[in-house]
Amino acid sequence: MASCNSLFKEEPEKEPIARVGDSYLYKDDVANLIPQGLKGRDSAAFVVNYINNWASKELLLDKSKINIPEEQLQEFNRLVDNYRTDLYTRAYLEALVQQSSDTSVTKQELQGFYNNEKENFRLSEKLVQLRFVALPLQFLDKDIVETKLKSFKAADKNYLDSIAVQFKKLHFNDSIWVSASRLIEEIPPLTSQNEEKYLKNSQFFELQDSIGVYLGRVSNVLDINDTAPLSYVTPDIKQIIINRRRLSQIKKIETEIIDEAIKKNEFEIYGKD
Repeated sequence: MASCNSLFKEEPEKEPIARVGDSYLYKDDVANLIPQGLKGRDSAAFVVNYINNWASKELLLDKSKINIPEEQLQEFNRLVDNYRTDLYTRAYLEALVQQSSDTSVTKQELQGFYNNEKENFRLSEKLVQLRFVALPLQFLDKDIVETKLKSFKAADKNYLDSIAVQFKKLHFNDSIWVSASRLIEEIPPLTSQNEEKYLKNSQFFELQDSIGVYLGRVSNVLDINDTAPLSYVTPDIKQIIINRRRLSQIKKIETEIIDEAIKKNEFEIYGKD
């Protein structure tokens, strides 16, 4: 008997801490849920609150099974089964897709997609290419900065870079498209009411508020309903391409699983004729 005991060990019984009807809540179920750092009364209060919430749900569940019509209960059970199946299968498919996922997108793929889908990339707001600086109100060489910002030759840019620590804000890369809403956030005196006046092609503007002076040189503007430039929509196109690859991969996996099951005689359809 001693040797038998060493081979066949009984599972230790779980310690229940609450019961509702035939359902039990065990100490182990709650122990792992207690947030780290909770001790003493705080820990005890957490456990009591959890028990009460669990009991409330169990009691309501029991009542619902008695009072909800049988047809509705069957429909709920069907929905629960479908949801459980979806959770398992989605997690499994995602794991398989992750193993073979390719998130690299070539310039040729981006350009090809953009050329084919241009009509779907109409702008919903104005885009602007510009350079601007925000100066403190007490800045003494505003006129020099204005001249350099307008000219913006190599020597001008070097000069502006050399004194950039004196600026409150700066944006010199006028090859980047920036939305009008973003500029309104960055340049407080610029508003949706006056943007038409200041955000024009080849426009230079000077705006001021209580905290600073804003100098800007607009080089290009795209209006609402114009076609968005490729550089601006590249992140969106890349995500679309990756998502399509993912969906294609999932479809391929589903097809391969069915084909394999048919070959192994694990899946068949009756009455096909």
